[in-house]
Amino acid sequence: MPVVNSTLPEPARRVAGDALQSTLVDLLGISLIGKQAHWNIVGPRFRSIHLQLDEVVSTARTYADTVAERCAALGLPPDGRPETIAAAYTLPGPKEGWVRDTEVVQLVVDTLAGAIERLRARITATAEPDPVTQDLLIGITSELEKQRWMFDAENWPRAE
Repeated sequence: MPVVNSTLPEPARRVAGDALQSTLVDLLGISLIGKQAHWNIVGPRFRSIHLQLDEVVSTARTYADTVAERCAALGLPPDGRPETIAAAYTLPGPKEGWVRDTEVVQLVVDTLAGAIERLRARITATAEPDPVTQDLLIGITSELEKQRWMFDAENWPRAE
């Protein structure tokens, strides 16, 4: 029995809850890999990418809080425990140890692309059952696409 009563019917609440919990895992994972890369980046673009990683981490943490609060508002307890994130996170992560600046850039581009793809599927899934959750997911997608673009621009010029 939920502690908080939702205004959504149970089937819609379940769809929204699944989308929100999966998004929470992705965002908390992104914040962790962003910090891991932030601490271990090396190379000529160290400083600029080091600072840019903080922007990604801040974005991910801010949205993770918003997503968790939306879960709670629907009467669903958000689960951001380390063991939950470790078990459920499947986006790319950095290798152990020092990571070249070029590798960090590509890692962030790939990780954000994966998260965006999953968010777009969740946007579709929540359109009918919960447009409020859908709207939140759209906003997150927009911001992650901006962050991905900024990192992808670091890959220029590409070796073709």
